[in-house]
Amino acid sequence: MIKCIVSDMDGTLLNSAEEISRENKQAIELAQKNGVEVVIATGRSYIEARHALDEAELLCPVISLNGAVVWNKEGIIVSSNPIEINQFKEARKILDKSNLYYEIYTNKGTYTSNIEESMASLVDILATAMPELEPLYITEKVSERFKSNLVTVIDDYDRLYDDPQIEFYKMFVFSPNIPLLGATGGELKQETDLVISSSGRGNLEITSKESQKGIALAHFLAERNIAMSDTMALGDSFNDVSMFEKVGRPVAMGNAPSEIKKICGEVTLTNNENGVAEAILKALNEK
Repeated sequence: MIKCIVSDMDGTLLNSAEEISRENKQAIELAQKNGVEVVIATGRSYIEARHALDEAELLCPVISLNGAVVWNKEGIIVSSNPIEINQFKEARKILDKSNLYYEIYTNKGTYTSNIEESMASLVDILATAMPELEPLYITEKVSERFKSNLVTVIDDYDRLYDDPQIEFYKMFVFSPNIPLLGATGGELKQETDLVISSSGRGNLEITSKESQKGIALAHFLAERNIAMSDTMALGDSFNDVSMFEKVGRPVAMGNAPSEIKKICGEVTLTNNENGVAEAILKALNEK
């Protein structure tokens, strides 16, 4: 019997409009009413995750930044795994040498050193991933990220070192140059002890060794006496693999790459077809 359902956000719980559909919302609420713990596990920061959850009026614990910070449903941090400062500096050297654009996620917020490059990179990635969307709509969605103060512009990342209280949680790298991303990811794996993953074509996500969705989920569930074997995980990308490898029921989205589908075995509908709702209702009906 499934006692916990954990869902990724982008490409999974969220549709192409970055919204939680009515069907997905209702399925989550039904699971909660049946005593099932529903957890969100995302590469997003907590504030970005909550933005989407608040719009749908859903209250769930959140594993943010791929496991770097875990929040209970009341919005209180229960654990965090920042990047060690020397590892962080080494990763920055490698990224800067490759001339790759990246954002930095911290306990003080998310930072970009170049708002124009940030917007251009995100628009290019979204347009490639979702060609059915209008270019103007994509540009407006990306602009909302800055209008909502979800990202802070800083002229020099070195200035972040001046704050002794800052903790570095994740580096998010964007580029349409896939071979360069692959080569840089390989160098990061060779020269650091950091975890290099990806939530989609055209990006890299860099976190500490302990900052993986599967590790964070295992700790979260152990404190609640819920077995991983009684847990279902839904996702669409490679930063979900650490969950898929640990839970009893891994489920890939219909829009996931073939490699992810092979890892999971079970495949639901796409994120634009309410695949999360379909998987949840299927699991609940098997009780």
